[in-house]
Amino acid sequence: MIRRKFITDLSLMTLAGFASNNLLGSNVEDYKDVIIGHNSHRYKVDLNWGALDSKQFPVNDCHEMVQDSQGRIVLLTNHTQNNVIIYDKKGELIEVWGTEYPGAHGLTLNVEDGQDILYIADNQRHEIIKTTIDGKLIKKFPCPDIKEYKEDNQYIPTETAIANNGDVYVADGYGLQHILHYNSDGQLLNVFGGRGDGPEHFDNAHGICIDNRSGEETLLITARTQNKLKRFSMDGQLINVIDLPGAYICRPVIHGDDLYMATIWSGDGKPNTGFVSILDKNDILISAPGGSTPTYTDGQLQSMYQTMKIFQHPHDVCIDDDENLYVAQWNSGKSYPIKLYRV
Repeated sequence: MIRRKFITDLSLMTLAGFASNNLLGSNVEDYKDVIIGHNSHRYKVDLNWGALDSKQFPVNDCHEMVQDSQGRIVLLTNHTQNNVIIYDKKGELIEVWGTEYPGAHGLTLNVEDGQDILYIADNQRHEIIKTTIDGKLIKKFPCPDIKEYKEDNQYIPTETAIANNGDVYVADGYGLQHILHYNSDGQLLNVFGGRGDGPEHFDNAHGICIDNRSGEETLLITARTQNKLKRFSMDGQLINVIDLPGAYICRPVIHGDDLYMATIWSGDGKPNTGFVSILDKNDILISAPGGSTPTYTDGQLQSMYQTMKIFQHPHDVCIDDDENLYVAQWNSGKSYPIKLYRV
């Protein structure tokens, strides 16, 4: 494991030495004072947050981001020159590590015995890798030895969620669409979901999180191709389905009372049509930065679509302790994340 730390003064470097996050051909200054979003959740756009020297610190797909206990912003990319890039909130580089995760896709942070622990879902290695915050291997969750999986390459995990008791839930979002429930020792306890059209089944179970906003833990699981978010009990029983027409959502992220989701495509699913979706604790869409105004008719959410070309393919949203958003993007010109400052 190679780990590199940096003390960076961006004021000493010219912008010409960095890769811009400007993906859509417009001048970065065009977005300097743009405010996006709706109602209580509105944001100022910073397209150049976290832009680095792309020769030294290249990214491929910026898949996911989390904030650690030190307040640092941790980015996961599937570029094996440095899979993990750690920033401060200003976008200055702190350290990088990781060269062995070619399919780095899902990134979950859990505090265990007072220590920040990462769970990396690698869809090329067909496993979940549990590490310390600086990349030391702790444990692997490989393809389960059960009848549903006849070959390892059928298991293509995309995300994990960790319950309060340490149980680990894995979403096989690019594989057979099962949700796998392990205890903290890696013993498989339950399998549910799977590919299908029924309400308890999935087509692209892309993301999963634990929702304890009601005081009781439940699972929120993405059904991306179906434009739905599905809520299950911790033992895998379907509770309800949240319809999000026109929104091809990635993983759900809970922050405070609200739920945030990168929306990788919108409308009829054409490329370069992404935005961010924000729901309140009652599962009501309250803001869609980069997207259409939330509209309900007779209690039904109307189809969502992109209205501003701020994003191409948002893949994850990280919310910091100042309520700012960081948006990581898939297949978006090898660009660095975009920051949205809460206003």
